[in-house]
Amino acid sequence: MIHMVKLCVGADDAADIERWQQRLMKTSPLPYHHTRMVPKRAGELSDGGSIYWVTKGIILVRQRIMDVREITDRGGRKACELVFDPELVAVEPTPKRAFQGWRYLQPGDAPADLKQGSGTIEMPAKLRAKLRDAMVW
Repeated sequence: MIHMVKLCVGADDAADIERWQQRLMKTSPLPYHHTRMVPKRAGELSDGGSIYWVTKGIILVRQRIMDVREITDRGGRKACELVFDPELVAVEPTPKRAFQGWRYLQPGDAPADLKQGSGTIEMPAKLRAKLRDAMVW
């Protein structure tokens, strides 16, 4: 098993991710995301792996990856459809520097899940900015 970390461009927080995926699920049974590159380790991702979403420089939530499908995009190129469990799981807020595409994330390096009832999945904008500013690049 391996995880994936990916920027969620356009999302300010976990609530934005949830709203985006709720819109998707009006026409699809499960939320999904298309990406150009097909992971070479797709079997490991769909064997209990999760995607850790980075919003505004911080990982706040993850979702279990249900399936990794190779598809053909509108231009006839090979692409990938990542299919997720709809549940967003809050994780320890973890700063993450910007990058392009996605990266593999070893299970031992993944942020820990927040215990249920230990807080909400939202982080106040001021706190998020302070955490981002405090990151050592």
